[in-house]
Amino acid sequence: MELKGRAWKFGSDVDTDAIIPARYLNTSDPAELAEHCMEDADPSFPPDFKTGDIFVAGKNFGCGSSREHAPIAIKAAGVSCVIARTFARIFYRNAFNIGLPIFESPEAAEDVRDGDELAVDADSGTITNLTTGRTYKSAPVPPFMQEIIAAGGLINYVAAKIK
Repeated sequence: MELKGRAWKFGSDVDTDAIIPARYLNTSDPAELAEHCMEDADPSFPPDFKTGDIFVAGKNFGCGSSREHAPIAIKAAGVSCVIARTFARIFYRNAFNIGLPIFESPEAAEDVRDGDELAVDADSGTITNLTTGRTYKSAPVPPFMQEIIAAGGLINYVAAKIK
């Protein structure tokens, strides 16, 4: 699986309330959550965002509450994947559960700049900055987790296996 898009750079400790503000948690509709994704973290998002773009962040991305609204909002907004130095553990699990590809790469998180064009090869864990020509490594997404992502999340994956 290869993903390509423009980098949207965020700092460290981006919590779930910055990803999807609590005032919008009265819905679980992905389309409605997507409308408000990152609006408190970056007021220019989503107007300049293009489907397929990539979030790049520092350490502990997705810290805070355990609700799945945050990765749902990111995925529904059209983000192809998230690259970070590290992820909060509950966000890490929730991201895969809903089918959002994420990659830990301290080097990419540090080096990539806002607006850089990136390509991510999930099979090899290679992140290429198409703007600078630099490459970075991340742990590849294991094949069974890629199947979960391709199915659109854990529930769809299990439903397909049961059939």
